[in-house]
Amino acid sequence: MRVITGTARGKRLKTLDGQDVRPTSEKVKEAMFSVIQFDLPGARVLDLFAGSGQLGVEALSRGAKSCVFIDKSRDSINIVRENVNSCGFSGSSRILNIGALEYLKNCPEFDIALLDPPYSKGLVEEALPLLEGRMASDGIVICEHEAGLMLPERVGRLIKKREYGYGKTVAVTTYTVEED
Repeated sequence: MRVITGTARGKRLKTLDGQDVRPTSEKVKEAMFSVIQFDLPGARVLDLFAGSGQLGVEALSRGAKSCVFIDKSRDSINIVRENVNSCGFSGSSRILNIGALEYLKNCPEFDIALLDPPYSKGLVEEALPLLEGRMASDGIVICEHEAGLMLPERVGRLIKKREYGYGKTVAVTTYTVEED
């Protein structure tokens, strides 16, 4: 696993071993970032269910102003911290060991939210309503999830824009915030 482009291009990132960790493939990551490439410079990014932190690190490498990394696993948070530090992004990062749904109840506003929760646990469906009120007026939410999961067309101000399929196991759904 590596950073695809930007200031940390080519930097290898660490990940946890085991069945509970499912890093985003480079193909899917590249597709996700092609959707938001012009929105990243100066953006406030949330990497929810951070795992190794690779999505947030990629966002910072591509010009995001800041990134908050959230994961409830202490082991994951330690890996995120290592990856952030090794890429030189500690000054623009906040790394919190807290459950995603708990964090969303009292968090600041974000321009871009990247969600990659464990599959088949209903976490995307639970997170979207909480996240909706925490997004900037022109915000973008990108959710990686298991193929076949049908996410709602609308969640409050969040409007589904597009779904992308990547083989039999992975899908990505994007939402934008409805303009007032």
